[in-house]
Amino acid sequence: MNPTRRGLLKGGAAGILGAGFFGRVERVAALQPPLGLTEALRNQTTGASERLLLGPTEGEEGPPAPADYDRLPLSWNKQTVARFKALLAEREIEAFLVRQPLNTIYLTGYWHTTTERPEATFMNRDDDDPWYLYPGLDRDLVRSWWFGGGRMYFDYQHAKGAFPHEGKVQQGESVDLFRFLLEGIRGHGIQGKRIGLDGELYPSELAKAKEILPGIEFVDVSDVLIGMRQVKTPEELALWRRAYVYFDRAHAFARDYILTHGTDITDYEVKVATELWSNDQLYADLDLADGAVHHGVRSGVRIGVRAGPVTAVPHPNQPYYNRIGRGMALQVAGIARVGGYGHELYRPFIIADENGKFDPHMQKLWRVSRHCCDMQRDLSVAGVTCSQVAYQIHKYQVAEGVQEFVYHRPAHGAGVEGHQAPWLALGDYTMMRKNMCFSEEPGLYDPQAGCGFNWSDTVVVGQDSGYRMSRVPYSEQWCWITL
Repeated sequence: MNPTRRGLLKGGAAGILGAGFFGRVERVAALQPPLGLTEALRNQTTGASERLLLGPTEGEEGPPAPADYDRLPLSWNKQTVARFKALLAEREIEAFLVRQPLNTIYLTGYWHTTTERPEATFMNRDDDDPWYLYPGLDRDLVRSWWFGGGRMYFDYQHAKGAFPHEGKVQQGESVDLFRFLLEGIRGHGIQGKRIGLDGELYPSELAKAKEILPGIEFVDVSDVLIGMRQVKTPEELALWRRAYVYFDRAHAFARDYILTHGTDITDYEVKVATELWSNDQLYADLDLADGAVHHGVRSGVRIGVRAGPVTAVPHPNQPYYNRIGRGMALQVAGIARVGGYGHELYRPFIIADENGKFDPHMQKLWRVSRHCCDMQRDLSVAGVTCSQVAYQIHKYQVAEGVQEFVYHRPAHGAGVEGHQAPWLALGDYTMMRKNMCFSEEPGLYDPQAGCGFNWSDTVVVGQDSGYRMSRVPYSEQWCWITL
């Protein structure tokens, strides 16, 4: 590492990673040819954990091969819109208007940042291209994608006639953007038609719709959209698996980093080092060299590492900054996505005490929660209800005498938004369908003992058994470590 680069790295990030971290980088750099930060990070670990990643099991249903694309192609979106239109036609619905950002993204592939600025997408049954309501700051994004026209407002709140980028700087009356939207689609031959909407209108919105679009009937089709989004296509699952390739490597890196540096580090250092290295691997593989828009959309690896008592809280409300110590519980968790697809991956660790022993109480909670994970995988079969799976898992927890450590349902559905219906909960009687995806987190938490054990993966519903997306083991060999 040359002096200039070393100084830049230390000056920009010393406050984040700490002197100990950079001392380790310095020691590696002194023994090596010039290295970047991520190469120096890799050279601090053994690589042994990657060799423990699981391979495919012969004869069992499992994840697909990783996709060679980093986002769903536009052809997939056009096919998805065609499927959606066909389902609407069965209900005699002749057009659709979607206002929820994730529904626009799912149907059209137009990835955009969601803020207070409203966006919407409209298509008639016979339209070849979508029409959008969009703000001025997104004009290049939307017009360079699958675009059939639209109506742009400058910004929120929009003043009538004000478009500073066109030299029109004025303080007109504030524009009602829902009315602005309705006026925009009024000229698209929709009079007297049934229009599919991804939700219900507020009474004030309904009144405006009746005024501006007389004879129009809006029909809530959110059930159609969520039904489509819940069952993943082969293309979605392949992209999901690609995200987990990097996720598996990230977990292996974190485990190696912990084993290498032991009690000399904080959980926060593991997080930052793992994210730096993992995202470098991911971004280097994506088609990002030209910096063009629409490439590598919503891709990245986020890691959370927590050690000690903070593991005993399902959703902690404080930062994780604790020195890793012997006799602790520890969790490596996070979310990884490529092209918006991917999900959670958590593994809970037990660290041996000063005598090399593993606490019996921790062992019990760890083993029971792991068995619950295996139960969920085996029970995730098409035709079984979510409630049935949750019932079996909770009954087992009670039979094992750990009911006081149960804080939540075993899992939730998974999609591009993270938590997606349905829910693996006692009160959810949704029937599982093949290629639905769920988290896997029947966690157990003991605040008095200062430990908790929560897992997660992506469990895909199969025909005879579910399967997991990750190759990271659930074994004692992986999760019980001695420092």
